Amino acid sequence: MTITRRQFIAATCAGASAALTLQPAFAGVQLNFADVLPDGNFMVLNAKKYADSVAAATAGEVVINIRAGGSLGFKGPEQMRAVRDGLVPMADILTTQQIGDEAMFGTEAIPFLVGSQADLRALHKFLRPEFDKLAAKFNQKILYMVPSPQQYMFLKVKTGSADGLKGIKVRGADKLVVDTCNAVGMAGVIIPWGELIPALASGRVDGVATSATSGVDGKFWEFLKYIYPTNHLVSSNMVNINLDTWKKIPAPQQKAMEELAVKLEPEFWEVSAQADRDALKKLIDNGMEVVQIPAAMMSDIRKRAAPLLDEYVKRVPAAGPIVKRYLASLGRA
Repeated sequence: MTITRRQFIAATCAGASAALTLQPAFAGVQLNFADVLPDGNFMVLNAKKYADSVAAATAGEVVINIRAGGSLGFKGPEQMRAVRDGLVPMADILTTQQIGDEAMFGTEAIPFLVGSQADLRALHKFLRPEFDKLAAKFNQKILYMVPSPQQYMFLKVKTGSADGLKGIKVRGADKLVVDTCNAVGMAGVIIPWGELIPALASGRVDGVATSATSGVDGKFWEFLKYIYPTNHLVSSNMVNINLDTWKKIPAPQQKAMEELAVKLEPEFWEVSAQADRDALKKLIDNGMEVVQIPAAMMSDIRKRAAPLLDEYVKRVPAAGPIVKRYLASLGRA
């Protein structure tokens, strides 16, 4: 039987149409989200809101399952590598805990470089593109970032001078904090959170450098009296997704996830600020006192910590131009 050209074209188009029809539609995806923070932490609540918003925007085709409290077995410094290696598709990652893998992630935490969320937004104009590149290097994509609350020194003593802080044993969560404490004249020591309360109770340490939210978690009013709003450093949590996983998500769903991240990030920043205000009030309500640091004392503290900026830039040269542009943008160059 002879097949005409018209019949051949019609048959070909019909076959192509059938093939398209038979191709499976996107069946949806379930994404586990690793978080070391406890279930009620505001960062976790932010992540849950993002997950709920993504599920709604994608009609349930992208479901993010928040696994808080380290339930997936990854510790804070392991989160970025876990996402890189595909051990978990998403995670909430504290930048300063990743400096062992990439020192640039410590830039936000240069002592007294950033004094407010407004300052941090200014820094992110220059730093966030670098963070995006580093994330891609680690096979992941940053969806959104949220700063930790303001930082304080919680102490037993009240003083109006930097010399009054000399020798006080202060717990820091990491080397960046401990180095800052030591530069000011205190005796910084790294102690895991799980060991902090026994250390306070036994007198192993006489102070803590951390946020008000952590102060509430630890019921610091049972051990300490005074709150110094030093805001000595900042750090951010970034919510990342594995790039191999990301590429398997269809473009419409990717777009929804990106748009929601951009939309919700400012709201999440305010949640962080409000968490600080709420926690500080609770500390005060339980008998703690906020010390209004004299200008001369604050100036002296900053002066003592200033060499840490030069040391950091020497150790991480790529951060130098970023810091310089940031300071120039604030008129602090």
